[in-house]
Amino acid sequence: MSARNTNSRKDVIVVGAGPVGLSAALALRSCGLEVTVLEADPANRVRPGSRALFVHRESLALLDRASPGLAPAIAGFGVMWRTKRTLLGGREVYARTYPELPPGRIPPFTSLRQLDTERFLLEAAKVAGADFVWGARVTAVEAGPDEVLLTTEDGATHRACYVVAADGSRSTVRRSLGIAMNGPRSEGFHTTVDIAEDPDDPMPLERTFHYEHPGLGWRHVMRVPFAGGFQIDVQSADGDRPEEFATEEAVRDWLPRVVPRKYVDSVTCVANYRFLQVVAESFADDSRRVLLAGEAAHLFPPLGARGMNSGIADADAAANAIALALSAADPRQAGAAVERFDATRRAAAEANRDAAGTALAHLRPRRRITRLRQRAAAALSPVVPAFGEWLEQATYGPKTPRPHAGRY
Repeated sequence: MSARNTNSRKDVIVVGAGPVGLSAALALRSCGLEVTVLEADPANRVRPGSRALFVHRESLALLDRASPGLAPAIAGFGVMWRTKRTLLGGREVYARTYPELPPGRIPPFTSLRQLDTERFLLEAAKVAGADFVWGARVTAVEAGPDEVLLTTEDGATHRACYVVAADGSRSTVRRSLGIAMNGPRSEGFHTTVDIAEDPDDPMPLERTFHYEHPGLGWRHVMRVPFAGGFQIDVQSADGDRPEEFATEEAVRDWLPRVVPRKYVDSVTCVANYRFLQVVAESFADDSRRVLLAGEAAHLFPPLGARGMNSGIADADAAANAIALALSAADPRQAGAAVERFDATRRAAAEANRDAAGTALAHLRPRRRITRLRQRAAAALSPVVPAFGEWLEQATYGPKTPRPHAGRY
């Protein structure tokens, strides 16, 4: 290893203070490990847009195990819509309203902006004793048999026994280690519009998915509530250009076709995004000292809310693997703990990628017969409700990936 070390060696360094990195820090502290988080952005950063909205029950349970009381705090701030509706061409084909949960139960999910989730996680991580270094952009990584050396943009170096790379889709750590991402890039794009709710006259607290919306050129449109507002997601059609939907002028033109006109003045963020379906070829480096988590390890369509939720599962599994490795009797056992993490979480990511890809293929069918099946199911749904349920569930993809990998 290099002799440029300027800091005492830490048990673990987490790179990235997004929801995955913060979840990793919490889980590591719950294992009694010393942890430092390096984040490229300053402490007063402002995150644009809602980003990942849903924190699912499985993720809430993991977070609550690491920081008791965190799950009800996050769930209480977010919203859980109890009604979901699916329409095709202007006609309802499916609707379901769930009963209210008994007091004290962890909900199936809660919906809130990612920046709000991060706020809860950051406070919990600070209370748990995690250290933070802000404005510390990692520029180089050297992983050896005994430790990892990280160099930041200001020239400082940081040493650790293990590193959790949670530095996002453009992960410097992953690239420095030469770990490739494999998988296809999806066609087309989506436009998302975040809208502040009118507290005096809100829309129903419902999630709606509208196949072939008649007001928007038969494009698919989804409305998802979150704490304080809702998001409109429009799927592009073949030949669409992003600027046709994402400029202020464009949004003011098309938004009143899907929600009341009053909301054109309540838009808080507009974004275009394309879908990748890629998974890292390995979730750990050759020395078994660096573990990848979240978007540093996988990117796939957010259908089914698999992105952040699978990242939280990665973070928890990485913390457990590192705790086992640090307490192992010999290097072989330590390496085996990291290898189990790699195999299990990579299998989960591949299953999630495939499930999200199945949903995307349903929503962007390349064969005319698929659209005909969807329309036939819609026509039959009043007499055979199972067809409407199929149209509803197919937008998420299969629910259960490989059993040994867990849901996420």
